[in-house]
Amino acid sequence: MAKPGYHLAEVNIGRLVAPPNDPRIAEFAANLNRINGIAKRMDGFVWMLEGEQGGNLDNPLVADDPQMAFNLTVWKDVESLDMYVWGTLHRQFYERRAEWFEVFKDQHFAMWWIPEGHIPTKEEALERIDHLTNHGDSDHAFGWAWLKEAKLWRGKGCSHIAAE
Repeated sequence: MAKPGYHLAEVNIGRLVAPPNDPRIAEFAANLNRINGIAKRMDGFVWMLEGEQGGNLDNPLVADDPQMAFNLTVWKDVESLDMYVWGTLHRQFYERRAEWFEVFKDQHFAMWWIPEGHIPTKEEALERIDHLTNHGDSDHAFGWAWLKEAKLWRGKGCSHIAAE
């Protein structure tokens, strides 16, 4: 459900098991623009942080670590993001994330509401992850379980390998 006057921001970070040009992550890297393209064509997609070459592996990284990947998107509502993550080809790649990403012990994902037209920054996104880590789900930052509208997440979900 859309929150009037607001959009849903989503951030997730991950550390690749190898550098971006390593054969161990070649399949992931080769399909990243395809998966991002699906997002961009989805009803409800608003914006995505992209690097100079249009992908998530060349965008501003979380740290001075070439294996860190940073994904930041904005959606019109929960249902749009829910459909993209759990109802498209994205889900198949998400299910295989343990092949390409290290398992994080710390929180690496967060969502929050932003005023329509606001473009979240990397710093804002990292602060939301930090807030969720330290305070749990709240109106300031939350995970899927906080959103009753996330019907596909509840029904289909996925394995809990490499965190949520």
